[in-house]
This record gives sequence, structure tokens and C-alpha cells, in this order.
Amino acid sequence: MGITYRMSTNYTMPDLDVVHFRAGEIAFPENEMLDKLSSTLQWRSETITMFGRTMLQPRLIAFYADAGLSYRYSRRTFTGLPWTPLLGALRTLAEQTSQSPLNSVLANLYRNQNDSMGMHADDEPELGRNPVIVSMSFGATRRFVMKHRTRKDLPALELPLEDSSILVMRGTTQHFWVHGIKKETRPMGPRVNLTFRRIIEPLSGTHQEVSPAEML
Repeated sequence: MGITYRMSTNYTMPDLDVVHFRAGEIAFPENEMLDKLSSTLQWRSETITMFGRTMLQPRLIAFYADAGLSYRYSRRTFTGLPWTPLLGALRTLAEQTSQSPLNSVLANLYRNQNDSMGMHADDEPELGRNPVIVSMSFGATRRFVMKHRTRKDLPALELPLEDSSILVMRGTTQHFWVHGIKKETRPMGPRVNLTFRRIIEPLSGTHQEVSPAEML
């Protein structure tokens, strides 16, 4: 892929297992990856209903996966599109970085500072008990906020996810921590985020569903 990585920070707060990799040498022009992903993925705008009012989610999304896989997200079921050559290459990079097999990717396009992602956890049953989530960012640096679900004594984390950076979440992180992308007050350019994960057979047991308000 023409990118070398170095581990920047290994976060080991209670119930948290997160590693942030920053790009070292990048062997392609600035914004080339952002431009390719923005122009070639099949982006779609989704609606969400809150308090009886239907509105557009503040970002565009696209879902790609191995044949036959689907993903339940924000009370909707998405069937995976076939992998593009670029996404396939990035999946290999994500697998090498995380040392985990991955078979799907949810892509989000944040068009400017007004697009955002509400606080949530990637804890859908089809991801398994302790999922590995590999988050890859291209474009503008955005603040990735993490908060513990119940430990109010723990400070929130704000991680700047830079162009070509990778964030790996694993272990019990999704059980105890929620995360999101805030709106910004200053002008910002576009950002594409790719969250690679492995979909497995749904597990029995309870699942905490996030409310529509939290998904904005």
C-alpha cells in the first residue's frame, strides 16, 4: 500500500484495549487515498427517525463485505457490496496491523465539520463477544471521543485521528466504552473512515441497542 506505520499509543485504561498507529512514510501524494475512496465507493444517504421526525444522518455511508454477509446497524440491515480492489488491499493492511481476520467494512464519509457520529458501541451480536474493530482514517483530522459507559470517575479520551492513521479496538472495549465523532466549529475538509470488522454467527444473549438520538 505504500504506507509504513509506527505504534503511537497503547491505551490501557480500565476495560479499554486500544492501540493507535500513526503513519510514517506514505508513498503516494497527499489526499490521493481520500480522493479515490470518495469518488469510487457507492455512498448512500440514510434517514433516521427521532421523536416522530425523519431526518438525514449527518454523514454518508457504504458497506462492503464477503459474499452473503449483512450487518444490522442503526436499526437497518445492510447487505455487503462486493469488495473493490482498493478496499481489498486496505483490508489486507488492516488484517496485518491487527493480526485478526476481517470480512467486512463500514465506510463513513464526513463531508465537512458539520458531519458527525453520535456516541455508540460496536456491540452488535453478529460481531461476536469481544470484536476487533480496525478504524482507518483518510483526510481531515477529526476528534475521536471515547467515554466509559458507567465509570464517571474516568476521564473521556479525545484522540486526534490523522490522515492514514489506524486505530485498533479489541478485548472488552465495546462492552464498557462508547465512541463517536463530534461536530467541529471551525471549517474542515472531508474525511473517509473505514471500520473493518469480522461478522460471525449471532450469539445468544442480550444486546444493548443504541437509541436513534445516540446515532446522530
